[in-house]
Amino acid sequence: MLLETLKLLFARDLGKLTAELELYHHESRIWHVEKGIANSAGNLCLHLVGNLNTYIGAGLGCTGYVRERAREFSATGIPRPELLRAIAETKAVVDKALTDLTPDALAQEYPLLVFDHKTSTEYLLVHLATHLTYHLGQVNYHRRLLDE
Repeated sequence: MLLETLKLLFARDLGKLTAELELYHHESRIWHVEKGIANSAGNLCLHLVGNLNTYIGAGLGCTGYVRERAREFSATGIPRPELLRAIAETKAVVDKALTDLTPDALAQEYPLLVFDHKTSTEYLLVHLATHLTYHLGQVNYHRRLLDE
């Protein structure tokens, strides 16, 4: 049951991330930052794609993804279609990894040390879902505040 719920939530929120980026009237504003706003919507998108591909794709799905975390926050000007493609690919990776995961695996220790202590796979997946939602809200506010 939890796996199906997580699959639905990740699909829903990655779909909402796509919709948010599509709603920008001016594509260049996706990369805009102002005083007091540290990250652009583009950088938040790259961060979410990197995060999910690392911890679900590589960590659980064995995709071989190698994260470039610093680039998630330093890159700029990537065209919207490329960001949308990255989200769609991430959505497929997450769905496949969660489809292939057994319910028993949720209680097992997650294979990588992510925090200062080991966690269950279930804990990490719930954390990743809330992390996605947190940054999705930031993208929404970024768009509404800075896309004139």
